Amino acid sequence: YTLSLHDALPICIEKKSKVMSTKQCEEKLKDKGVRPTAARILILQKLSEQTYPISLLELEAQLETLDKSTISRSLAILLEHHAIHAFEDGSGSMKYEICRSESNICKDRHIHFYCEICRKTFCFDDIKVPVEQLPDGYIIDTINYTVKGICPSCSRSHKNLKS
Repeated sequence: YTLSLHDALPICIEKKSKVMSTKQCEEKLKDKGVRPTAARILILQKLSEQTYPISLLELEAQLETLDKSTISRSLAILLEHHAIHAFEDGSGSMKYEICRSESNICKDRHIHFYCEICRKTFCFDDIKVPVEQLPDGYIIDTINYTVKGICPSCSRSHKNLKS
């Protein structure tokens, strides 16, 4: 059975965050070869609370105790060590989320859906990005696969407005 985009819409709305404890954040950072600092732990913990990928601006608003440059530097380190992954969803800003893959390379390649009305980005964890075979010598680092449209919530609201 192949899960279609339509079937996955309820999954992305009901996605529960897997909030990580301070100890779990420390362990993840150490496992990824990153020195666990207070800022990195806070950022990882905040990202684990999210039910959808968030931008630097959204993260900054939720982490009032950290300045933008500290958050940016920490995100860069977390990206470099594959503790998180980032993608551009078409909104004009990068979105960040925790990489749930256990390996040293983030293999958490799933489809994202960007709602053009509410401007939220949803993860379809159950729909994997199709990977084509590349010619010899090319190595895939990241794949950005974003579908744009209208989420079920906005679709219902939009329908009600037209009635």
